Amino acid sequence: MDLTSKTVLLLTVLLAVALFAATVLLWPRLARRTWRAVTGRIGLLLATQLTLFASVGLLVNNAFGFYASWADLLGQETETGVVVDHSTDRQGIERTGLPHDNRRAEVAGRLDKVLVRGDGTGITSPAYVYLPPEYFQHRYAQKRFPTAVVLTGYPGTAEALYSKLHYPQTERRLVAKGKMRPTILVMMRPTVAPPRDTECMDIPNGPQTETFFTRELRADIAAHYRTGTQARNWGVIGDSTGGYCALKMTMRHPEAFSSAVALSGYYKAPIDPTTGDLFAGDAQLQRENDLLWRQRHLPPPPVNLLVTTSKQGETNYADTTRFIKQTKAPTRVSSIILESGGHNFNTWRREIPPALTWLSNHLSP
Repeated sequence: MDLTSKTVLLLTVLLAVALFAATVLLWPRLARRTWRAVTGRIGLLLATQLTLFASVGLLVNNAFGFYASWADLLGQETETGVVVDHSTDRQGIERTGLPHDNRRAEVAGRLDKVLVRGDGTGITSPAYVYLPPEYFQHRYAQKRFPTAVVLTGYPGTAEALYSKLHYPQTERRLVAKGKMRPTILVMMRPTVAPPRDTECMDIPNGPQTETFFTRELRADIAAHYRTGTQARNWGVIGDSTGGYCALKMTMRHPEAFSSAVALSGYYKAPIDPTTGDLFAGDAQLQRENDLLWRQRHLPPPPVNLLVTTSKQGETNYADTTRFIKQTKAPTRVSSIILESGGHNFNTWRREIPPALTWLSNHLSP
């Protein structure tokens, strides 16, 4: 039986209830001080608690789609995704850096911890900048590098992008195999006004997050590193909330980013206690931040988009297939659709290698 099936959840709940009832009924008989009685009490308590935790875990997993299968839960889903390109040409349709050792950096690259400052918005946010080994090598001394902003979900931690999702390590392997160009990675959270989830938008009378990412971040990074300055040199990739931000900022600001990757992204900003009122009652602003609405009502921008989902385990499958079908030229869309994969790091680790390869092929040095 599948991990997400209602039968498994029901059986686990019934087992938990049965064990609770057995504990109540058998407790007087197990009240003795013999080793058998003590062992029986311990066994019943452990079994009851385990089934209770399992029931709650299954219920939460079914609600949020963290794991799609037993193999996904146990980390046995390792097959990487395959990028599929879809035709859209149809009618009508101030650094706080880590210690620097450039000699070692020529071989392994370097990871800088920086503070990105937005003078106009007043936003300051930490980030990790990965510089590939080529950045320090003599033959690349005059070269400017393509740059990818890498975003977590909400609330997320920037450290997870290199410690758990392994973006720099994956890039090094892909570059060594000739599948990817050396690229600067700017890894950070989309939550730049914590604890509020701003969904990467300029909130009326609130944090101007969209401006920070599309203008100030790019300017600050370009002032300190050898990055390109045009949209074709810049892309953005993110998971979950970061995926929504990647798509939205690229679709709304093709002058800032030319390409975007959304790993398990969604297409409409939620309104909940973490976001507060994002739109201040402005219905038009809310529609403009709904990506499916934008596709139907606004001219398509000349950008490249990659979206990912899975047939089993993700809640965005229907919206993703709809997004693909609605995409019109000159926007170009590609997809990675897994047979099974939940909303979790293991799924994204399967998608990141082909996604980085795709992104690199759409960014210019």
